[in-house]
Amino acid sequence: MTLFDKAIVFATNVHSGAFRKGTKIPYIVHPLEAAAIAASMTCDEEVIAAAVLHDVVEDTQTTKEQLEIEFGKRVTELVCADSENKREELPAAATWEIRKQETLDYIPNASKDEQIIILADKLSNLRSIYRDYLSIKDELWNKFNVKEKSKHSWYYTSIAENLDEVKNTCAFKEYIELLVAVFGVKVN
Repeated sequence: MTLFDKAIVFATNVHSGAFRKGTKIPYIVHPLEAAAIAASMTCDEEVIAAAVLHDVVEDTQTTKEQLEIEFGKRVTELVCADSENKREELPAAATWEIRKQETLDYIPNASKDEQIIILADKLSNLRSIYRDYLSIKDELWNKFNVKEKSKHSWYYTSIAENLDEVKNTCAFKEYIELLVAVFGVKVN
């Protein structure tokens, strides 16, 4: 079994029974889409495997130590670079801006491989937002912990402004097009 195959099996198992926020779509669809997006930017199997695994530390009971035993130090570091400290003891809405700002503060110093995974994750999220926007318009914001469209616009726009290592990719160009379609903002 390849590293990528092992990552798919692992992620499928730990995300089993979880669904995308406000939908009946199995959660694993998101990490698989993120991996496909990452694969459009690199052939590095560890980066693509990390894209599949990018939410396992953040959203499951998987620990960093378990991940390192299963997939090694580099994959684990790549996964952790895209993982938020959720502060489980506090309501998600109360920590949303802090968590998003921590991500934004990290991106300018992230390696190209880390930025590939970050872009893959956020592009997958933005695609989902766009699909919902086409069908239910601004009602889509009600399924999130933070319901203000302007805050999501700030976050996704700020991500684009900091992804210097991947600005010449088709994935980044698609990201920018979706920013315009959903939020009406343009990024230079």
